[in-house]
Amino acid sequence: MLQIRIHGRGGQGVVTGAEMLSIAAFEQGRHAQAFPSFGSERTGAPVVAFCRIADREIRLREPVMAPDALIIQDPTLLHQVDVFQGLKPEGYVLINSARSFDELGVGEFVRRFRRERLCNVPAGEIAKAHLGRPLPNAALLGGFAAISGLLTLDAVAHAIRDKFSGKVAEGNVAAATEAFEYVTREMEELSHAQAD
Repeated sequence: MLQIRIHGRGGQGVVTGAEMLSIAAFEQGRHAQAFPSFGSERTGAPVVAFCRIADREIRLREPVMAPDALIIQDPTLLHQVDVFQGLKPEGYVLINSARSFDELGVGEFVRRFRRERLCNVPAGEIAKAHLGRPLPNAALLGGFAAISGLLTLDAVAHAIRDKFSGKVAEGNVAAATEAFEYVTREMEELSHAQAD
């Protein structure tokens, strides 16, 4: 079973992102569940959502304490909340930022993990270009599909269209596609750098 924890702030689509992730997994014939954890439900407050993906029925219902993957929608949370708590050594990390891990102040920490499973993607900027608003959730799902290889971009697009319609759906699909391509390029560059 793959356990994913998504960190963000109220109003950034954290819960919707988890739901779309589960729909994408379901589209690929897997079992999935998504659910949020709220503290204060106001806009801008830290929000956490969880997604589990498995090849058989999922009976667990508790929050994800030892995630296989982290999606961090708001980099300002990196020094306010222990977003990396419980992350497995082989875990994936995707952060919504154009800045490097060192620039974000987490360079030392992430060196303990597999570099090819860590990536930053300017999802908010990508979303703003396609939607007019910096809502990073759909773009991050495209990036997560690229870094993990666990979902196809087609499944992500299906999930987005299941949740949204019209221009909003197509803008989000375009953002997810651009983020997928961005992360794919980043991973290829990393692979070439490691080979040299």
